[in-house]
Amino acid sequence: MNTKILDATESNENVQIAADVIRAGGLVAFPTETVYGLGCDAFNAEAARKVYAAKGRPSDNPMIVHIARASDIGALTPQISTDFVRLADTFWPGPLTMVLRKKAEVPDVTTGGLSTVAVRLPDDPVALALIRAADCPVAAPSANLSGGPSPTKAEHVIRDLSGRVDVILTGFDSRIGIESTVLDLTSDIPTILRPGILANYQLAAILGREVIYDPALLAGRTLDGTPKAPGMKYEHYAPKAQMLVVAGEQDKVRAEIERLKGLNERLGSAVGVILFEERAYVEAAHDFYARLRALDGEGVDLILAGALNDTDSVGFAVMNRMLKSAGYKVVNV
Repeated sequence: MNTKILDATESNENVQIAADVIRAGGLVAFPTETVYGLGCDAFNAEAARKVYAAKGRPSDNPMIVHIARASDIGALTPQISTDFVRLADTFWPGPLTMVLRKKAEVPDVTTGGLSTVAVRLPDDPVALALIRAADCPVAAPSANLSGGPSPTKAEHVIRDLSGRVDVILTGFDSRIGIESTVLDLTSDIPTILRPGILANYQLAAILGREVIYDPALLAGRTLDGTPKAPGMKYEHYAPKAQMLVVAGEQDKVRAEIERLKGLNERLGSAVGVILFEERAYVEAAHDFYARLRALDGEGVDLILAGALNDTDSVGFAVMNRMLKSAGYKVVNV
């Protein structure tokens, strides 16, 4: 496939070209404030199948449907609750995905065979312009090969998907750097299925009641059953290199990373290190995937990553990705 690479910051015409491709059943990668997405017409089942094929993504891993106006929600779900309205009024556009009951018109392939649909209104001018011009909800997982680090720069998308999709619409680097918080509103207690930059206490403050994390997140493992949201079942975010997370007090973590780095280098391995300053949680969210990809680009054999304090909500969200990247291989010091 001959992939067109179009700069969305140069011309509105490029956005219109990409929107025409989506309407015609094609695939377009585009920027959002969280990570780059790979989009198609959410109501086009054949186009959705092409997204799974282009990414090498398991077909039971649900996609998030992106809309450009909150009023577009009625085409996707009959579940317009007070909770939804309060959260949408507060956090949309932005990095919050809400899981709702889906209408029959939404193809099962788009939602991974589930009776629910995950919906988000992104806060990125290119993404919003694209969705408006396409005039349809856009189903879009991250624009990378399945299982690898999510893309936060156009160059990441080009490296992964050139030749696999119709258009790569380039824009600025992702402002946040990790995927949206996914909140299930179909259960009795609103439940976070995927942690993100928005924490449970922020959502609870708007709803006036408890918001919990899915027990599988707190157990620090993936689910064995059907995933309710992206990232809950399959391995995600993994670099090409082997990866190990070192956890403990910061001084001990630094010392252990230096020890392991020296040991492995003496054995002939190229070693990369990811170590953020204490409490630099937002920076870690912004930089983590890019650092994984940069170290893969350097051809390292082993990545040693210092764990973040997961009692902080953003630290918890980054650790969710870090642990999955390392296949839950952790050394405690």
